[in-house]
Amino acid sequence: MADAAVAFHELSFVPEGDEVVVGRADADAYAVLPADGAALLREMIKGVPPERAARWYEDTFGEPVDIAEFLETLHELGFVRTEGTPEPAGGRLPLRRLGRAVFSPPAWLLYAALFALAVLAVARDPALAPRPGNIFFTDRLLVVQIGIMFGQLPLIFLHEAFHMLAGRRLGLRSRLGVSNRYLYVVFETRMNGLLSVPRAKRYLPFLAGMACDLVVFAALVLVADLTRQPGGAFSMTGRVALALAFTVVVRFAWQFQLYLRTDLYYVFATALNCHDLHDASTALLRNRLWRLLGRTGRLVDERQWSEHDRRVGRWYGPFIGLGVTVMVLIAVFGSVPVVVQYLQIAADGVRQGPLRLAFWDGVLGLALLSVSFLLPAYLARRKRRRPVAATTEEVS
Repeated sequence: MADAAVAFHELSFVPEGDEVVVGRADADAYAVLPADGAALLREMIKGVPPERAARWYEDTFGEPVDIAEFLETLHELGFVRTEGTPEPAGGRLPLRRLGRAVFSPPAWLLYAALFALAVLAVARDPALAPRPGNIFFTDRLLVVQIGIMFGQLPLIFLHEAFHMLAGRRLGLRSRLGVSNRYLYVVFETRMNGLLSVPRAKRYLPFLAGMACDLVVFAALVLVADLTRQPGGAFSMTGRVALALAFTVVVRFAWQFQLYLRTDLYYVFATALNCHDLHDASTALLRNRLWRLLGRTGRLVDERQWSEHDRRVGRWYGPFIGLGVTVMVLIAVFGSVPVVVQYLQIAADGVRQGPLRLAFWDGVLGLALLSVSFLLPAYLARRKRRRPVAATTEEVS
């Protein structure tokens, strides 16, 4: 067998410093090889039989290689094509063409024009600027809560679809899925194939969702401005648009919470060439805190992360603090004012007595608000206390 050439799936080679990330994008299988190991693999991909490739390696790098063990590793990674296994087809061509169109130069010019027009509209009339009070596009709390809940879904879908299309534009098998977190529907984009492209090409897929948010915000502001009533007041369509525009701004700001794995976090991690910057930096920060408190028994072993991740993680701590600051600002200037106004409207309705519709709107609104806060917290606590099951579940 060692005298016969080995057939491989289509593999990508991306240099990362002194190492090379070798990947099979269609199966989301990747390995970090030293440069000489990647060179040996390239020889075999050319059709050189393993024994001859091993001799080439020894002549080139001055040391022998265990070619049998190397081949076994390649089989385990799924890089080797077994007999009768067809080469998987690439990503869907229509989606790739759509991705190229969405991120083409004319499209970027259109996005820039929309955003510029929205900025000019806000400068002309500050009432178009995002503010917490815009959430209440009607005085019926149930309508507000249900409208915001379902009105955000297509906007969140667009955010994730931009991520997916940015990946498809590069020929990656990026996928958009639907899941749930407790009571809430969420859309998720899987783009593991990004490891198969150079780092410079990974930034757009990470930032595509935020670019979409800016475009959607601009479009909503312009809709509100263009659908005014003859006297200049906002129509119901305009008020709903401004309410949703505020939620878009909050989600955009949420990406700056760098203590989480947000879109901007992945930009940082990619630029700094880190494999697990999030866990490394948070572990280092916690260890520093435990040492200051004298609780060395709670320290975690920092050697489980690479030296590069630990070195970068030591000064990434302030960015984690910046993320926490952003979280506080979102709460103070976004969430708290909305909750306070919501409670005021509910209280005013309850005071009108059970013979008025506003009373029941206030009661049911308070009940729905309580459920939206308390039930996810209860489910999270129950999940933490649940014993580990014997079966294996797929985690996305």
